[in-house]
Amino acid sequence: MTTEQPLTYDAFVALAAADPAVVGLVLKGSRAHAHMATRHSDHDVYVVLADGATTELSRFAGHRTAQLDLVVCSLDEFRAAGMPGFERYALARARVVLDRLDGGIARILAAKAGLDADEAFRAADEWLDAYANSLYRSVKNDRDGHPLAARLDAADSIGFLLELLFALDRRPRPYNKYLEWELARFPLPGWDTGMLLDAMDRISGTGDVAVQRGLFAQAEAAARRAGHGAVLDAWGADLSLMRPPPAGS
Repeated sequence: MTTEQPLTYDAFVALAAADPAVVGLVLKGSRAHAHMATRHSDHDVYVVLADGATTELSRFAGHRTAQLDLVVCSLDEFRAAGMPGFERYALARARVVLDRLDGGIARILAAKAGLDADEAFRAADEWLDAYANSLYRSVKNDRDGHPLAARLDAADSIGFLLELLFALDRRPRPYNKYLEWELARFPLPGWDTGMLLDAMDRISGTGDVAVQRGLFAQAEAAARRAGHGAVLDAWGADLSLMRPPPAGS
């Protein structure tokens, strides 16, 4: 008796490429990010079928092993994936393995990688307010003698800040795993990557109020330049608690 071997990535790609119902194969995750894969990394693949097509490959929908994770979907479903949603970043940095649409699969991925102006502006407004809220709570809790709450709010604020900064650059926020990878290759305009990562590391680890305020000062300036001053002004006098103290005070 022989034991059936798990389906490998290469074997599946060959199988899918031979099926005319398949119009695209897209690799996402660590295998699509240069130098990020480890011996534990599987291959995460979208199998894109022509709308209305029938194929034996549908039996692989939901297939998941330590080596291979498959999503089988129609072209329309692929266009909608992550729009909006958590999957957007994964697809924004995904790699095209097969494109039978004369670049159509690549164009769909490119559309996921960039937020349009209205979407980005609305998102930045929301994330800016959420960031200010967590920052304010953190600083206030530190002032009032609640160190654990202060650190937890500080850590929360970093996620909101990242959403804000990437929305200001009209792109989806990377997953935490890929943050350093992303910034090393695609820095945020106007930000020193090393400074930003160091500040976020200190804030998430210690809740350092001085570092939080210094980072907020830069974020406030960037947000106002992008037209989001009304969100900040709605905080009124509470902004003074978030900002660095005046020189000499």
